[in-house]
Amino acid sequence: MPEGHTIHRLAAEHRRLFAGRTLRAESPQGRFAAGAGRIDGRVLREADAHGKHLLLGFDDDRWLHVHLGIYGKYAFAPTPAPAPVGEVRLRLTGDGHYADLRGPNTCELLEPEEVKALHARLGPDPLRADADPGLAWRRISRSRTSVAALLMDQSVVAGVGNIYRAEVLFRQGVAPATPGRELTRGQWEAIWADLVVLMRDGVRAGRIDTVRPEHTPEAMGRPPRVDDHGGEVYVYRRSGMPCLVCESEVRTEALVGRNLFWCPGCQVPAGRV
Repeated sequence: MPEGHTIHRLAAEHRRLFAGRTLRAESPQGRFAAGAGRIDGRVLREADAHGKHLLLGFDDDRWLHVHLGIYGKYAFAPTPAPAPVGEVRLRLTGDGHYADLRGPNTCELLEPEEVKALHARLGPDPLRADADPGLAWRRISRSRTSVAALLMDQSVVAGVGNIYRAEVLFRQGVAPATPGRELTRGQWEAIWADLVVLMRDGVRAGRIDTVRPEHTPEAMGRPPRVDDHGGEVYVYRRSGMPCLVCESEVRTEALVGRNLFWCPGCQVPAGRV
């Protein structure tokens, strides 16, 4: 599933190509025909992202809400647009470009109050200027749930997925099984600050890179990572491989339906150092 940086990139691309322009909307697949009819001929006023949710605001105060889920994909290209191939849920066309949306988990129109409710149920997003990390801390500091699970809870922190979760905990030396209430305020502030930096880098680069300069392939004289997710990482999908820092074997286990990766040498639980 795309992480938050990808959705912010999609919002930026909609702003760049379509903001202030009258758009044609259609649903070649037919599953969003009624919704497409309501925004057809409307002007895109703004494009926003909160966590893994894309929000496109039109001049009639309606909002298009898209959550890509596991299978959703966007494709942008110059016009003329070819005949749709596959199940295109929504095609937006305007001013020399078009965007095709396929396979989203959610594609719906929301009224302004519904958008407010969506924002309210999501945690702070490290990529949003209005984010308040204190809101997340209040939940984390009272919770017996592991910090690894809390970081994946979109009502606690919005936009963090499996890669950023594993990598930020490694970079901050926090054992993933640490209960939220055993995390110190200083540890949380460091995790949040690191997420802000890493995810902003992800928006700029279009991929997730988390290794520090001294651990890049060039600096260490090692081959670059080959993975369909791209990017240089410390522990994500490196189970059984040596840690780039301490050479301990990277481990993995299932947590809340997702694979968790960590280094037992660098992420030692408090009191066991």
